[in-house]
Amino acid sequence: MKQWYEALFDNYGKQYDKESFAQGTLGECDFIEREISFDKTKRILDIGCGTGRHAIQLAKRGYTVTGIDLSAAQLQRAKEKAQELGLAVDFRQADARALTFAAEFDLAIMLCEGAFPLMETDEMNYEILKNAAKALVPFAKGTIGYVGTYQMSYALLDTMKRTFPQARFVDATEMVDR
Repeated sequence: MKQWYEALFDNYGKQYDKESFAQGTLGECDFIEREISFDKTKRILDIGCGTGRHAIQLAKRGYTVTGIDLSAAQLQRAKEKAQELGLAVDFRQADARALTFAAEFDLAIMLCEGAFPLMETDEMNYEILKNAAKALVPFAKGTIGYVGTYQMSYALLDTMKRTFPQARFVDATEMVDR
């Protein structure tokens, strides 16, 4: 039986990009670029990429991006969008709790709760963060997590900040220009 977060995204691909929370893509990608000093050599892992809105926008800007998601339907929509734009984005179906990347990326992003914190337990969410950290090259800028803290206990957030000091956890208010 599928988990709720797997079933939710089965038929949500075309509607997802129309949601109000998905309208900040340009500003969120502007934020990412500022965080990495507009360095186009940075290899980016988009964990929980969904329909690929960030992966595609970053690829349009000249970055090498790999997007992973658990949902085949969301990835299909992402691939369609990238193909329509003539962009090469490496989209892969994978469970963020079981990633096999090792020191392959300069930046890992999880935006709009992409893969995180959708899991049932803090331990499952921790596995996602641990795998994101393993995917990064040593001394990489770190993981930018757009974390909706209302969905996660502040105790867990504090633990994650101590465990992953190279990570930067931000919320939506930090990602928009004022």
